Amino acid sequence: MDSTRFILVNTSHPGNVGSTARAMKVMGFSDLVLVAPRFPDVLVQEETVAMASGAADILVRARIVPTLTEALDGVTFACATAMTPRDFGPPTRAPRELLPELAAGGHRVGFVFGSERYGMSNEDVYRCHACLSIPTHPDYGSLNLAQAVQLLAYDWRQALGGFAVAARTVDPALADAAAVTGLLAHWERALTEVGFLDPTAPRKLMPRLNQLFNRAQLTTEEVHILRGIARAMAPSA
Repeated sequence: MDSTRFILVNTSHPGNVGSTARAMKVMGFSDLVLVAPRFPDVLVQEETVAMASGAADILVRARIVPTLTEALDGVTFACATAMTPRDFGPPTRAPRELLPELAAGGHRVGFVFGSERYGMSNEDVYRCHACLSIPTHPDYGSLNLAQAVQLLAYDWRQALGGFAVAARTVDPALADAAAVTGLLAHWERALTEVGFLDPTAPRKLMPRLNQLFNRAQLTTEEVHILRGIARAMAPSA
């Protein structure tokens, strides 16, 4: 069972539902509940499926319920989302302040997002344990619904431990010293032939190229490419 639920209340635009599904899937979440969306068939509309872009399985498992009470069934800690704090209600916290604490609590968490047109009602905010406010530029804090979902899904996944980033593997076919020496000799002949290198005043050009090739850690294939370039510049080199 996914211990995280994303809840969209009174969603207006099918594209946001699809984009929410995609945002959830890339962060490894799957439990999506819609509360009284504008279109009852929103989960199967063409725009929804198109914007889900490979996350159709999230849409297939998603549920539509008439009230927030039903959407919160089984949730032990509900987080409202709002741009500005209310005068009354749960404390307002930045995601990266609250979420690490929440991740250690063993809760079944619900993130609640309001309508694109008017956000969350005060009544819905009051039902939640905390209100999350994504820090934005003070002159323009309006986030698209799906963007807000993506940001919170990322921060929540990081709080849960995150995913490992695949490390770059070193190419096993690195060129050896003999291959680099042969490349340098070839380039020296080619550069001399085209007039770029004056053998009587080399100005340490070849040692500098040697250092450049060493820093680049050339592969065998790259040595072949560079020798091909030298051959094209100076066929007789």
